[in-house]
Amino acid sequence: MARYTGPVCRICRREGMKLYLKGDRCYSDKCAIERRNYAPGQHGQRRPKFSEYGLQLREKQKTRRVYGVLENQFRTYFVKADRQKGITGENLLRLLETRLDNVVYRLGFAKSRPQARQFVRHNHFTLNGHKVNIPSMQVKVGDVIQLKEKSKNSPIFKEIIENLGQKTPPAWLELDVENLSGKVVALPTREDIDLPVQEHLIVELYSR
Repeated sequence: MARYTGPVCRICRREGMKLYLKGDRCYSDKCAIERRNYAPGQHGQRRPKFSEYGLQLREKQKTRRVYGVLENQFRTYFVKADRQKGITGENLLRLLETRLDNVVYRLGFAKSRPQARQFVRHNHFTLNGHKVNIPSMQVKVGDVIQLKEKSKNSPIFKEIIENLGQKTPPAWLELDVENLSGKVVALPTREDIDLPVQEHLIVELYSR
C-alpha cells in the first residue's frame, strides 16, 4: 500500500500544530514547530484565509495524518462510523483510537504512532496470545496486547521498557508493566481522546 515517506515535520508545519510523529524529537527544541512555526513552501509565511470548506478539509487532513491512514481508508472509517448508532464524529474517533497500532502507542510501547505501526508490522506483539502484524486491526474490550518474549532483549525495546509506565495510559486501557502487556478495559469515550480535533467539521465535509 502506498504511504507518505517524505519528511514528517513538514506535515506538522502544514497543520500548524504538533502531531507527535517523531517521538522524542517532538518534545525537544529541534521540533520543526518550535523552529519554524509556519507552513512549508515558498508562501508558507503568508497568513492563510480559509473558507468554510478549507477549514473542514484541514481538520480532516489533520486527523488523518495523526493516525497515519490514507484517504480511502479514512473514508471507509467514516462510512462505518456513520452506520453505527450514536454521534458519527465520536464514532469515527473511537474507530481510529481502537486501531492496534494506536493502542500500542497509547500503552507506551512506542514513542510515536509511526513507530508503533512498524513494531506491529514486524511481529513484536501478540493479541490475545496470537501473533498479529496488521496495524489497522480493531481491538475489542477484553483484548490483551503483549510484547513478545524474544523482543524484550532488543536494544530499542530495552530503552522503552525502562521508561514504561512514566506516562499514564488513558482510562480505557490498563497497563501491566511487570508482564509488559496491556488490556482494553472499555471503549474510549470522547473525553478519553485528548486530540484537539473538531470532528463535527469532518462530518460536515463528508456530508456535502
